[in-house]
Amino acid sequence: MAEMMKMVMEFGLLAVGFFMLVKGADWFVDGTSGIADRLGVPQLVIGLTIVAMGTSAPEAAVSITAAMKGSAEITIGNIVGSNILNILMILGLTSAIVAVAVAASTVRYEIPYMILITGVLLGMGATGNVVSFTEGIGLWVLFILYLIYLFVMAKRDKQEVVETEEAKPFGKLGVLAVVGLLLIVWGSDVTVDAATAIAKGFGLSERFIGLTIVALGTSLPELFTSVSAAIKGKADIAIGNIVGSNIFNILFVVGTAALITPVEFQSNFMTDTVVAIGAALLLLACVARKKMLVRPAGILMLVCYAGYFVYLIKS
Repeated sequence: MAEMMKMVMEFGLLAVGFFMLVKGADWFVDGTSGIADRLGVPQLVIGLTIVAMGTSAPEAAVSITAAMKGSAEITIGNIVGSNILNILMILGLTSAIVAVAVAASTVRYEIPYMILITGVLLGMGATGNVVSFTEGIGLWVLFILYLIYLFVMAKRDKQEVVETEEAKPFGKLGVLAVVGLLLIVWGSDVTVDAATAIAKGFGLSERFIGLTIVALGTSLPELFTSVSAAIKGKADIAIGNIVGSNIFNILFVVGTAALITPVEFQSNFMTDTVVAIGAALLLLACVARKKMLVRPAGILMLVCYAGYFVYLIKS
């Protein structure tokens, strides 16, 4: 009876952690994207940077916290699982609801870069079954190069700032961003502890929990943001959010975790990382010709994710 009550409490804490992550990410994105918008930063750049990093903050907080607590399986599992889920489920669901236009630069540069760095992560896992301190530095160098590319794009495409009556003051936007970030960090700690306890209670591997439950929980901000942006006609934010989040997840999150402690990369994750590369290649194939992600492609992505989930259950 005591064990059952403990498990119920852990599920309750997991739900609370997810709520904190989602609400925190929502406020953080509102605050930071509002500030960027008022400074005249282009929508695509906002999607690839502020919104992407904001909605990836749960993955960052969860994975870095997990690495510090010695649960390295959750670090890689959460990142790889989130990246697969971001493309196949979130973009699949978004485009199944409404067709999403894709910027030419996203097709030409950002998606291929996402595929490249996922391949780099696969190589790191294949060579030593661990992402080392040195490899963490390498990921950070690739992250800095990405930031330079975004800076050049923002400078080239800077938009005219249009003040509106609805615009929130900078002070209020700043408070939203700070409170949101605090909720994300606190929620990540609660989520990692509860997810790990549940995994042990049911005899499930941390790999399965990281690739599914934690990945889904930390990807909820991307889901809400992308669907909402697509419905509102802000396609650049919808696609940029996902592509930017996936790049940020690998380069910043895994890179930072590796600088703190060597991040274990078990052989099981090789298959999952190959699936992540396959998902990115599928996305590129779907948008290469018409620069548009349409409903049939979205349905195909959802079917692919269902197949992957069945594989996880059986493996």
